[in-house]
Amino acid sequence: MGPLTPDGTEIVVGLVCFFLVFGVLGKILLPRIERTLAARQDATEGGMVRAEEARAEAERIYREFQAELSTARHEAAEIRQAAAEEGAALLAQLRAEGLEQRDRAVAEAKVQLEADRVLVEAELRADLVRLATDLAGRVVGESLDGLPRIQAIADEFFGELDTARV
Repeated sequence: MGPLTPDGTEIVVGLVCFFLVFGVLGKILLPRIERTLAARQDATEGGMVRAEEARAEAERIYREFQAELSTARHEAAEIRQAAAEEGAALLAQLRAEGLEQRDRAVAEAKVQLEADRVLVEAELRADLVRLATDLAGRVVGESLDGLPRIQAIADEFFGELDTARV
């Protein structure tokens, strides 16, 4: 037999082996390959779906975070505004109290100065009368301390001086 005409038994054995290998491949190996490919496709597509879900969840969390951050900034601005207003009110109150205390101190000082002026003026008038009496006594050559008219003259002089001052 030649290469172009095969032996019948070889063809039968070859066909049996072919179908046997084809059957084993078709029944055992190909389903495993298909399951593996399906698992890979599911992992790839499922990974993309999970990635999309994770991205959507991250965006949702980011929006919530931005909303909370905006709320916190708004609250902080309100707190700063309230603190500024409270500080301004406190400053105005303290300024008013300070002005009130200053006015009170100035009024008390004026009263005290007027009282001191009256006392000093009375002392100076008494000293002036005494010095004038001593000087007049030296000019005359005798003591004028006991004369009753000296106080009347001094009172008349100071009365004229007070009238001229007004």
